[in-house]
Amino acid sequence: MPELRLWGIRRSIASAVGAALLLVGGLIVAALWYAGWPGLERDATVTAATLFDLLKLVFAVVAGVGGVAALVVAYRRQRVAEHTNALAEFAHQLAHAADLRAEVTKALAEAADERAKTETDRNGVRLFNERFAKASEQLGSEKAAVRLAGVYAMAGLADDWREGRQTCIDVLCAYLRMPYSPPSETPSEASTQQAEGQASTVDAETARAAREEREVRHTVIRLIGRHLRLILDDPTSWRGLDFDFTGAVFDGGDFSNVTFSGGRVSFEGATFSAGRVRFNRSMFSGGEVSFRGSTFGGGEVVFGGSTFSGGLVSFEGSTFGGGEVFFAWSTFSGGEVSFAGSTFGGGEVAFDGSTFNGGRVSFGGSTFSGGRVSFGGSTFGGERVFFGGATFSGGQLRLDKALINVPPEFGVWSGKAPPDGLFLPEAWAWADGGRLAKRHLARAEKRQLTRADGSKNADAL
Repeated sequence: MPELRLWGIRRSIASAVGAALLLVGGLIVAALWYAGWPGLERDATVTAATLFDLLKLVFAVVAGVGGVAALVVAYRRQRVAEHTNALAEFAHQLAHAADLRAEVTKALAEAADERAKTETDRNGVRLFNERFAKASEQLGSEKAAVRLAGVYAMAGLADDWREGRQTCIDVLCAYLRMPYSPPSETPSEASTQQAEGQASTVDAETARAAREEREVRHTVIRLIGRHLRLILDDPTSWRGLDFDFTGAVFDGGDFSNVTFSGGRVSFEGATFSAGRVRFNRSMFSGGEVSFRGSTFGGGEVVFGGSTFSGGLVSFEGSTFGGGEVFFAWSTFSGGEVSFAGSTFGGGEVAFDGSTFNGGRVSFGGSTFSGGRVSFGGSTFGGERVFFGGATFSGGQLRLDKALINVPPEFGVWSGKAPPDGLFLPEAWAWADGGRLAKRHLARAEKRQLTRADGSKNADAL
């Protein structure tokens, strides 16, 4: 920092005046020496001219002293101004240096934060990987209790680890895709058989292991369903992600009230062999849900009260060979639901009370060879339901109790009567080829509406 070193004003002026007087005195002495030290004549009287000359000399001396003082003051002022400018420049340099130091400090802090964040993320990823490895190891245990712990650990990790959530879900779905044979009897029956000596100890252990495995699998399904019931904004919601149940065996499970609103959900080739699998009151509003090639061979699969309002839900090529599949009171209002190429060979498939009011529902190329497919009380008020290419060789397809405003579309058949097992409203007249005669369409629709009104009045009474 520059320093200003100045004497006090009085000291400076006195010194300057003294120096000036010494200089003047020195000049006078030099002049007298040069003149040979002339003598001075002293007059007896002081004239006015002499007095005036003395006054001029005094004034000159005073003026000289004042000039010297003014020069001293001006010099000091100039020094002070220069020092002030130097201080301002120095302050500016200090401020600039402080700014640079602040920027460097900020950069160092950001670098430290980034390093800390990177280290934290690395530690977090390492921790997640360790949890993932531990949960995966538990899922592979031979003990059912350990596998259950692994299921909960993997689901908890999926909630905590957003970036790895899909991976955790894939592992849980893969567990359901593992080979599985449902237990063939209830615990009480197994105990009875053991008491009667009809089952060996090995068989009893096998049945017990199967029941324990069923509990583990049902827990996986229950946890998936629980997360699919959460609203989309919930940080632990699993909506919109992919679920791959391809080839899985289901002997029970609860997917009720879930929402499939995005992503892809695959039940392709799945087997519903026993128990009760519930999809009731679920919503299929986007993405793709596929049951292609699935087998419904026993138990109950319930879609009752569900809403199909967008995307594609496919049951193409599926086999309905036993048990009961309920779509009762569902709403088909958009997108496409396809049963094309499916086989209805047993059991019951019920669409009773459902509403078809938009989108497309296709049974094209399906085979009705057994069992019962019913649309009692269903309402066809939007797009056509397509049965083109379907074959009827047994069982029943009942449309006779449906409220049909837009008739379904059938393929070609010979003669005027529908094939055996296909029950249509009695009021309709059918032309050759399976198409409703146009001249009877308005009358048929009027009768259907009258019947619907009568049913509502009866219910009211």
